[in-house]
Amino acid sequence: MLKVRKKNGTGRDFLGFRSSLLRSLLRSLVNNLRTPFQNDRLPPLPPKLEQKMLLDPMGGIVITNDGNCILREVDVSHPTAKSMIELSRAQDEEVGDGTTSVIVLAGEMLVNAEPFVRTNVHPTVVVRGYNYALQEALEVCEKLALTVDVKDSERMRALVQSCIGTKFSSRWNDVMIDMALKAVLTVARETPCAPSSGATSRDAYAQKMEVDIKRYAKVEKIPGGEISDCAVLSGVMFNKDVTHSKMRRRIENPRILLLDSPLEYKKGESQTNVEITDEEDWNALLKMEEEYVENMCMEIIAFKPDVVITEKGVSDLAQHYFAKANITAFRRLRKTDNNRVARATGATIVSRTDEIRESDVGTGCGLFEMRKIGEEYFAFFEECRDPKACTIVLRGGSKDVLNEIERNLSDAMQVVRNVVFDPRLLPGGGATEMAVSVGLKRAGMKLEGARRGPFLAVGEAMEVIPRTLAQNCGVSVIRTVTELRAKHAAAYEELETNGHEGAFPKCNWGIDGTTGKLVDMEQFGIWEPFSVKVQTIKTAVESACMILRIDDIVSGSKKKGY
Repeated sequence: MLKVRKKNGTGRDFLGFRSSLLRSLLRSLVNNLRTPFQNDRLPPLPPKLEQKMLLDPMGGIVITNDGNCILREVDVSHPTAKSMIELSRAQDEEVGDGTTSVIVLAGEMLVNAEPFVRTNVHPTVVVRGYNYALQEALEVCEKLALTVDVKDSERMRALVQSCIGTKFSSRWNDVMIDMALKAVLTVARETPCAPSSGATSRDAYAQKMEVDIKRYAKVEKIPGGEISDCAVLSGVMFNKDVTHSKMRRRIENPRILLLDSPLEYKKGESQTNVEITDEEDWNALLKMEEEYVENMCMEIIAFKPDVVITEKGVSDLAQHYFAKANITAFRRLRKTDNNRVARATGATIVSRTDEIRESDVGTGCGLFEMRKIGEEYFAFFEECRDPKACTIVLRGGSKDVLNEIERNLSDAMQVVRNVVFDPRLLPGGGATEMAVSVGLKRAGMKLEGARRGPFLAVGEAMEVIPRTLAQNCGVSVIRTVTELRAKHAAAYEELETNGHEGAFPKCNWGIDGTTGKLVDMEQFGIWEPFSVKVQTIKTAVESACMILRIDDIVSGSKKKGY
């Protein structure tokens, strides 16, 4: 059965419903993401720049200031607010940063749309104006973008610094920045696929690069030690001990063989019954099993590996043969870890021992060593030559600290990955948003008709980011934002005065997030990835358009007695 809200006699939807929908949606989101409204001003971004402690339904604790992590844990009852929370998750999966900004910007878009709804402007007209403004905003971003070389370490360090400067790990910025850069540039590799005939140089670059952080940059969190002890290995490590106490625990330049088959006698897929009529038959059966395991071991030993790793089991008899042959063996390694070892050492994972070839043995590792950290043993494969996989070792005082550092490092690595894919940057500190806002206002003055109002409303909404940055610094918001707006408007006027009417001024002035003063972001060194900014604007405008089209909420409920 469906419970449907009734409409008035003319068949038109109540204007008050859509207006109250926007208000209740924003109230539900803002109350969870931020502190309550004070004097009708928006609270700071990110949430007061402070950590939030969240209790999940299972009783666990999460301490973070990451917008996506907060919204993922909170309990929101409003159905439209739930759909907006998905924006933050989508932003995190797509580009890894800007999770709070996209919610705040989308909320501001809806706030600026309310006057049009109240004055009986049809939502389709508002949506059309918003979409037109989106295209204009993307053009402004394209003109403002700066192409960067990913091998320019100073520029890349400044980029990562702007990402993690407000995070918990900002005290150890140098360590975190170096780790993020090293991890991503280690994992990045050129793919053999050729660019399409109509692709530009930037498309060709993006098509040839592969950066799989999730699969090949494993984060290993080990409680204890200090955060300054964190490091990115020139190779991989995993939490396993050798299968036999007599096996070697340190080998230089090891030959590594990887398997995904068991080194033990074959077991039946289901219950297996064997009838034995003679005592000798039992001995023959045991001998056959031993010979089977022995043959597999001899096929492996023939290639003289130093380390054998399998994803399945290793029987006691196989351990005995390996120990006699001075081979170190590991068993039941996860598939993902095995793939990382293969990529770092140059080995190939083999499914059958009788199909092993010399080219399958990995020789790219410089040092294998077993180390004990705390109460656990870890296998280290380091000093690899051109490893395309790595392990990031995180140390910290508690699990909560480690989890927050992992989230911060993940954001930083995603930022570097975005630049590797699309090597363009935009100025931070609210400079891009103000440039888009001023650009939209100037373009909106040339428009006529009903779409002019919504078009200009998007420009006003973009100012929420510099406005909130000014609030976080404790300076006068109105004076700071007005001065910043004047800086960007003056850049247009200067071009027109010099006879360059229609040209685009590259004005990079923004707000210093510490002092609240206006600074040139190019000289200040605060940059953000082009893909993050563009994705934030796209997602915010498109979600606002979707919510504006909602004219009613229909809920499904069971009828009593069924």
